[in-house]
Amino acid sequence: MKQAFLFTLTALFISSFSSCIVLSTKKYNALLADKDSLSAGWNEAKVKIESLEDEIARLKLDTAELNSRILALESKVEGLDKNYANLRSNSSTEIKRLMDDLKKREARLQEVEAILRKRDEATNALKDKLQKALLGFQQSGLTVEIRNGKVYVSLTDKLLFDTGSIIIDERGKQALAELAKVLKTQPDINISVEGHTDNQRVVNLGQIKDNWDLSVLRATSVVRYLTDVQQIENNRITATGKGQYQPVAEGNTAEARSKNRRIEIVLSPKLDELYELIK
Repeated sequence: MKQAFLFTLTALFISSFSSCIVLSTKKYNALLADKDSLSAGWNEAKVKIESLEDEIARLKLDTAELNSRILALESKVEGLDKNYANLRSNSSTEIKRLMDDLKKREARLQEVEAILRKRDEATNALKDKLQKALLGFQQSGLTVEIRNGKVYVSLTDKLLFDTGSIIIDERGKQALAELAKVLKTQPDINISVEGHTDNQRVVNLGQIKDNWDLSVLRATSVVRYLTDVQQIENNRITATGKGQYQPVAEGNTAEARSKNRRIEIVLSPKLDELYELIK
């Protein structure tokens, strides 16, 4: 472009002189002015061209940087896609594992519920049998009830023992014999005999030192009668003494003390199946 411009300018001068026409001062000055204008235009164009070249170089640099960033972002997106795919795959596997585990737990829960339902049915049936068998003794202070999934047969001390005694009287033996008849038909029932006393201090009972002794010895007397005389299996039955520390009636009246002096025979179904399930 620069060469073309110089060529044009030179051609103008050569043409002017070669025409052998004598220029006037005015025309000469006009030509000089044109020359100066063209030179200024050329310089201005040159500056613009250099500016444009700088802009092109900067744009090329920016384009290269943008291409580099695009490549980095594409690589990152590809990595994120892979991570997402892995997470989705892992999540699906984990969800399946959790669902399988939940199904197993639900199945086990249903088994436990079935066993507990069977226990409750057996407990209610046992209660009904005992109430019928021991109906004649309920006026003498015998009760049958269900608490916490167990059958409690409660016999006041006056039904079993004389005051301060650990020897079962005849009326008490009759009640225990009727109880034993039912228990012999229920081999899956565990038996716990608990002795309870009132809060009055034991006096003049020989080797019986306190209410602990009295409660334990009375429970042991009942256990021995059920095992030795009524032939209940020894491995089904235990004896414990609670002393005065688990009263059923509050207060220190004669009636409250009478209710607290008692033998409780606690009957609970064996739950071997349940224990196996929750191991």
